[in-house]
Amino acid sequence: MSGPHPRRRARSPHTRAQPARHVAYETLRAVHESDAYANLLLPRAIGRAGLAPADAALATELAYGTLRKQGTYDAVIAAAAERSVDRIDPAVLDALRLGAHQLLSTRVASHAAVNESVALAREAAGAGGAGFANAVLRRVSRDTPGEWMARLDAQARSDDERLGLRHAHPVWVLRAFRRALAAEGRADELEALLDADNRSPAVTMAALPGLARIPDAAERTAYSPFGFRLGGGDPEPVIAAAAGAVRVQDEGSQLAALALSRCLPVRAGERWLDLCAGPGGKTAVLAAEALAGGASLEANEPVPARAALVRGSVAGVPLDVPVTEEDGRSRATRSPGRYDRVLVDAPCTGLGALRRRPEARWRKQPSDVAALAALQGELLDAALTALAPGGIVAYVTCSPHLAETAAVVADAARAWDGRVQELDARAVLHGAARHPIDLPTPRDGSGRAQLWPHRHGSDAMSITLLRRDP
Repeated sequence: MSGPHPRRRARSPHTRAQPARHVAYETLRAVHESDAYANLLLPRAIGRAGLAPADAALATELAYGTLRKQGTYDAVIAAAAERSVDRIDPAVLDALRLGAHQLLSTRVASHAAVNESVALAREAAGAGGAGFANAVLRRVSRDTPGEWMARLDAQARSDDERLGLRHAHPVWVLRAFRRALAAEGRADELEALLDADNRSPAVTMAALPGLARIPDAAERTAYSPFGFRLGGGDPEPVIAAAAGAVRVQDEGSQLAALALSRCLPVRAGERWLDLCAGPGGKTAVLAAEALAGGASLEANEPVPARAALVRGSVAGVPLDVPVTEEDGRSRATRSPGRYDRVLVDAPCTGLGALRRRPEARWRKQPSDVAALAALQGELLDAALTALAPGGIVAYVTCSPHLAETAAVVADAARAWDGRVQELDARAVLHGAARHPIDLPTPRDGSGRAQLWPHRHGSDAMSITLLRRDP
């Protein structure tokens, strides 16, 4: 939530934004009713609505901004309504959230924010819902963002709750982030990380190595040798012209794949496996690298829809990449000693991608971590079983939570009792990157590399390399 600012001036004409508000509102409803993912749903909704670029940008800001700061807006709404948000009709609540975002974090005119949010509540819940929404939002609009934040600060029960409300993160998430940063001696970077999570990420692209060139006018990314950003506009024409050899991909994802493909020189005839491949971005990078080095690649993804995405992702690489649809644990253990390199991009909380998946911070719960960590450990164990002597597993999560990263690796090391050795993933990334990367050594002395949004401009990817003894 931004601080106090001058009273907003009306957009002219604000009625043009009405379709954008409808798209944003329907996205919120799908996220909360059907557990939809905004980053997948919103672009399709914008396309169906035929929004002009300016309205598409507004719909994106309204939907993503509202989801990012939902916890903070819920606290404001509860105070203004004098009732907890779980006592408010869900359809009306989403209209209130959308209105609160416009009132507290944008320069949309107050009357437009209130009136159009009330109209959405009326469509969803009739005159009663509209009257309630009108009263609540007019109460919200009477105070500045700074005044609301001061009120929430005074009501907070702890410093961490106050920090969570200010930066729109659940307390359990910010505590997990603090512990992960402290493991590098960088706990003082917590607020910078929380701020980075609340900023829209730039669109980062990858030109698959050996298959596509980075456009001359593009801005090179700092670390990935094939990452770039366009100056703006729609990336689809560039993607289409490259016939699958150029794609949108976070730089952290690019680096995670490179950590495996470039940890050692590739020997012709090596066999590689991407065990948890969906949606296929890292698979495509591995396919390009395998093609260049004379290796083969297989992929596995248990969810059929995601397996289809993997097949589409590797379609632009002239390498046969068979994609199986099995539980990764059984897929790996039925091929003991077969593979020279295995990527375990494990299912995780996704706390490292909150910039791009804003609803995840409110959807995940602390209780999710234990079940995911157990699955992650089983997948890593199966991948190590599938390794040939001297083979290497890259264990990757898009989460910095220590229970999903350091703890899983430590458990695997104990279970394999000296039969696996950890490589220095930080040194591998330094060797693969275009420029030096700030990757401090964890206090546990491990070789794990942890990327961060605030430090590297990427998702918070954790990367560990384990080599099975020859």
